[in-house]
Amino acid sequence: MDDPTPLEALQARHRKEQRDLVARSTQKKKSATKKTRKGVNDECERLEQELKERQAQELAELNGETTEDAPADPLEPADEVEANGLEADVEKLSLATSQPDAPAQPPSEQPAGPKKKQNRAKARLARRAAEQEALIAQAEEEAANMPDQREVEREQMKSHFGKYGLQEKEIRADGHCLYAAIADQMETSGLGLKPRIEPKIHEEQGLPVYKTVRHAAADFIEGNPDDFVPFMEEPINQYLQKIRNTGEWGGHMELLALAKTYGVRINVLHGDGRVDKIEPEGNPADAKEIWLGYYKHNFGLGEHYNSLRKTP
Repeated sequence: MDDPTPLEALQARHRKEQRDLVARSTQKKKSATKKTRKGVNDECERLEQELKERQAQELAELNGETTEDAPADPLEPADEVEANGLEADVEKLSLATSQPDAPAQPPSEQPAGPKKKQNRAKARLARRAAEQEALIAQAEEEAANMPDQREVEREQMKSHFGKYGLQEKEIRADGHCLYAAIADQMETSGLGLKPRIEPKIHEEQGLPVYKTVRHAAADFIEGNPDDFVPFMEEPINQYLQKIRNTGEWGGHMELLALAKTYGVRINVLHGDGRVDKIEPEGNPADAKEIWLGYYKHNFGLGEHYNSLRKTP
């Protein structure tokens, strides 16, 4: 098979970029919440416009043209573009394609005056724009038929609850979800929020309980820096400040610190049925257990933890 020409290779890449963008935009819109929907839609429109402009520029450069001032065909003089611009050319092209056998108007019915000759370079751009729109429509249809990852993950998670005797307690989807889920588990299981290193704040001060858990994690990391600093990408003081005083999400290091300071085994259930076990200090076989549910796709902010309580 002959190697593709530069134009064919460029068009193939453009088609793939268009399909990828539509698939990515569709998934973003499916995952959006009421609060984030407008921002997601604006972002998708911006990305689509940027892709169109870049691809048009690449096609023009390949043909030795520019999108602002495409040269006329050498055999015909350049004419002024009509007010409707590229959209009018696309519409004319679509009509001509859909009615190939339509008879020409009788001479008596044709409008009077000289007929303008179309700029062939602009006609090529119009044809490519029409092809691009068709590819986008096809990619949107393919993306619409893709499974909803949020719903799939939700159903998968529910299917595992019975196996472990669990029921889900929804936790607010914000940056505090890991700590709030831990607090719910410690309280409802009767274990209480009593870490090995007494936190510098107390819930009696009127602060939400997740704040106590945040400080418990930060204090344990601060007291055992050698176990955590090698995995940090920033100075430990900045890292601890984020845990204590911001809505920074928690992850594996914070789970490890909390398992050790509270002396509990933290089981994290995933949608695929996998259970990550974060062990307490010394890995005692008789350690108390608490359960969290980890979601990757199901909430607008991204990764999320819910509390999984034992069924009565």
